[in-house]
Amino acid sequence: MTDDLTVLVVDDDFRIARLHEGIVEQAPGFRAVGTAGSVRAALAVLDTSRPDLVLLDAYLPDGSGVDLVRRIEPDVILITAADDPATVRRALRGGAVSYLVKPFAPELLTARLAAYA
Repeated sequence: MTDDLTVLVVDDDFRIARLHEGIVEQAPGFRAVGTAGSVRAALAVLDTSRPDLVLLDAYLPDGSGVDLVRRIEPDVILITAADDPATVRRALRGGAVSYLVKPFAPELLTARLAAYA
């Protein structure tokens, strides 16, 4: 049995999703439980597992990650190229616990994960 915090990574670019998943796996106290490339896929994973945290892209092919923040139970760190103040405010007001603008150094995500823990 592990006490690691579990994380779902949601990004429509599978390379970015795998990169973020790898960062999660390297972060002490965290374990990735999978990746999803769309709102639909994320909801399907969330139907069968209950991660503690979701790393969520704002722009997905079938919907808005910012809107998804309000619909899901786990905490969310929004990770996106959207850096306009309105999107940032919407995400944080919607319940995101943190917000990262791509691209960023892997150490920044590791630091956000550590702060979350």
